[in-house]
Amino acid sequence: MADFLNTIIPNVMTKPDELWESFGQTVYMVIVSGAISMVFGLFFGIILTATSPKGVLKNKVIFNILDKLVNIFRSIPFVILLTALIPLTRMVVGTAIGTKGAILPLIFGTVPFFTRQIESALAEVDYGLIEAAESMGDSPWQIIFRVYLKESVPGIVRAMQITFISLVGLTAMAGAVGGGGLGDFAIRYGHSRGQTDVTYATVIIILIMVSLIQSTGSYVIKKTTH
Repeated sequence: MADFLNTIIPNVMTKPDELWESFGQTVYMVIVSGAISMVFGLFFGIILTATSPKGVLKNKVIFNILDKLVNIFRSIPFVILLTALIPLTRMVVGTAIGTKGAILPLIFGTVPFFTRQIESALAEVDYGLIEAAESMGDSPWQIIFRVYLKESVPGIVRAMQITFISLVGLTAMAGAVGGGGLGDFAIRYGHSRGQTDVTYATVIIILIMVSLIQSTGSYVIKKTTH
């Protein structure tokens, strides 16, 4: 097996430690930034839905401000966002490079996307269920937790699945500009040296990660709908 791998990916086999370190950095970035983004995205998605014109906590001011902020941050390309946040990143974490420096930009890039995904998932809840809850005297917050969130669990899981897949791509992009991880590994050892087997191996690893996320999300959705 080792001989076979040395034949098809000779350059990768000469630096296994760097590959595993890069893989670990990517997993770290995905998990940490993903977990934080899920919390903020879920919160903002709920607020957007609840304060919308058809929401249970109608508030035009809050809705318009949050809606525009989400649109603004979603429209900024991640590479530009990464650069624009360098002063803030340095102030918060002490550095703007490496895995540690990539976490904050990843959060800023992911939260608006996940917020919209949550908003879409909650919008799919049958309005008749909300009206029924209101007629039974449930408070707005009871409706949010007992109706919106409970009825949209599959949609929320699907949103998390899509967001984590998108986040894997963002970590690779961050790595390409000094954020560490597989993107940095592919650029530093593959592209810059013309070692295509390194680039292809990195792509395969990322595809495996995406497949695992898809499989896990599909399994959870299947369990929550039965």
